[in-house]
Amino acid sequence: MSSSTSVGSAERPLRVAVVGSGPAGVYAADILTKSEAVKSGELTVSIDLFDRYPAPYGLIRYGVAPDHPRIKGIVNALHKVLDRGDIRFFGNVDYGTDISIEDLRTHYDAVIFATGAIKDADLNIPGIELDGSYGGADFVSWYDGHPDVAREWPLDAKEIAVIGNGNVALDVARVLSKHADDLLVSEIPDNVYAGLKNSPVTDVHVFGRRGPAQVKFTPLELRELSHSKDVDIILYAEDFEFDEESDRLIQSNNQVKTMVGTLTNWIAEQPEDLSELTASRRLHLHFLHSPVEIYDDAATPGKVAGMKFERTELDGTGNARGTGEFVDYPVQAVYRSIGYFGSALPEIEFDHKKGVVPNDGGRVLDAAGTHVPGIYATGWIKRGPVGLIGHTKGDALETVTYLLEDRENLPVAAVPEADAVVELLDARGVKFTSWEGWLALDAHELALGAAATEAGGSHGVEVKRERIKVVPREDMVAISRDGVAANV
Repeated sequence: MSSSTSVGSAERPLRVAVVGSGPAGVYAADILTKSEAVKSGELTVSIDLFDRYPAPYGLIRYGVAPDHPRIKGIVNALHKVLDRGDIRFFGNVDYGTDISIEDLRTHYDAVIFATGAIKDADLNIPGIELDGSYGGADFVSWYDGHPDVAREWPLDAKEIAVIGNGNVALDVARVLSKHADDLLVSEIPDNVYAGLKNSPVTDVHVFGRRGPAQVKFTPLELRELSHSKDVDIILYAEDFEFDEESDRLIQSNNQVKTMVGTLTNWIAEQPEDLSELTASRRLHLHFLHSPVEIYDDAATPGKVAGMKFERTELDGTGNARGTGEFVDYPVQAVYRSIGYFGSALPEIEFDHKKGVVPNDGGRVLDAAGTHVPGIYATGWIKRGPVGLIGHTKGDALETVTYLLEDRENLPVAAVPEADAVVELLDARGVKFTSWEGWLALDAHELALGAAATEAGGSHGVEVKRERIKVVPREDMVAISRDGVAANV
């Protein structure tokens, strides 16, 4: 782009497409609109946000447990950004199917991929393929009402193992052990409530490879475990080991200090005789366990019957090593929750070992390691599934900063008119949804909750329901598009 071009002027704004409308995509769009170049009037931008789902918010809608108190605050913040009217939303548009990289290059001067990571990281141990062995991310998608996930989930196990010590592992364990009636105050769909209501679960075991000071969850996640009614939390003294690195972390990191303090208080208050515990369900927290094998038995060939672990010990640096001692737990289901993994994007280079798009500070690279002009990445598809949602803001700032540095040399879109992409999608028969469509769907979901509350509760339980999430994709699209048409 030469300095003489009018791209970026009031007559011809810099056209930017963001693929993915979760926090990473919305933050990138917001930061770009608030950049100094835009605020000063030096640059004008026109941003379109694309998402494969009919509704916005990505991870917040489909990757975080519905009973989290912090969800509402994040959704409100994202809503304010998109409700300003200076960023267009195109939902139900699948990159690689409905729209290609060539299409995006034709209509936009720059493209930012913010597609996140939705798959489970692999756990390569014998028996992982057995019936009853699941990915935690898949289960999260089910209980969050993901439109592309089957409506039913097999919940027939009395004893369950959850592998992992991160926030998602605790989410999975909490939802599995929590009574379904206590989730009605959230937005869970009716099919999810019905599945959890019929679950025969009595014991959920969470296993971590290292010690209490090395856990990856947060104090908020840990505290939420204790809020579940009729669920006892059980810990084991032999799992409480602290090495030099653990002591250093406890002294230097307030978060670690808080979590270790909470765990040690819980075990100190726990009765020596566990038979004194009276809850109908139990949530066991195990540390210093490394998964070895999932196995079946003669009674249920091909189906999970138990899991073998090697006991570990800390080595002084906070890492764990095997002790040669093995223990078995009878379980009928195993959920691996050891992290997320990114998915390859059509026509974009991909690192299959790390699960990310190769990039330099957000500048997407080709197979030779050269920056592909006009193509950028942010969020988990850029740096991997690490850090909390708040860390995504700094990540987006880095990417947007580089995009702005490159703006004089971006490949100029051949068809930059704002209406052109609408005409393209219409011509292909893509039933895309809009921000106005989301407002209609949002109002519909809130009305479902209000109607259930007004009727005296939900499923025979007197409870105020703020929202009931719509699950089928076709229903989401129809409500969104019909709602817009009704207001035209």
